[in-house]
Amino acid sequence: MATAQKQPGTAAAPAESTARKAWVPKTPIDVVLEQIGKQEKRVAALQKELDQEKALLVKLAKAKAAFEA
Repeated sequence: MATAQKQPGTAAAPAESTARKAWVPKTPIDVVLEQIGKQEKRVAALQKELDQEKALLVKLAKAKAAFEA
């Protein structure tokens, strides 16, 4: 049954391959710059999450101080 499902997909593959862009190899510099960009985005997202968690901690610390007073 699974092989029957794969056969129609293989017939469409050659038609799609002509419409695809040619593969252009990246230079090592391009790869490193891309990795740097991805890491910067990841760090920015984590920093934003950290700031939110710190704000929540401050609120909880104020609530704790109010309970202890």
